[in-house]
Amino acid sequence: MEDRLENGRKFRTFNIIDDYNREALAIEVDFSFPAYKVVKLVKRVIEWRGKPEEFRTDNGTEFIAKDFELFCENSGITHVRIQKGKPNQNGFVERFNRTYREDVLDMNIFENIHQVRESTEEFF
Repeated sequence: MEDRLENGRKFRTFNIIDDYNREALAIEVDFSFPAYKVVKLVKRVIEWRGKPEEFRTDNGTEFIAKDFELFCENSGITHVRIQKGKPNQNGFVERFNRTYREDVLDMNIFENIHQVRESTEEFF
């Protein structure tokens, strides 16, 4: 997800949801999420919760990058990408993102990324 600070600077959130248990496992806030950072975050969640059989993602650049694909391949995790323009194939995640947007991002005007992280932590 992405939004903007009061000064117009864009920030992003990276949400990891367990679709089976319908549980949010992580919400990270930063200015960008290149593939190497996504892999690092996913590894952290795997250490905590165990390795999933598969990841289902959209077609964001961080997920089609070689770093992420190699990580999945080397970890024995199937990477399933939803069809472009079909967010309903990832319905639970999209619903979670909507709730997070309405309850945190749309309810506040953030001056800095630290405020976003604090509000996200309270929500999470």
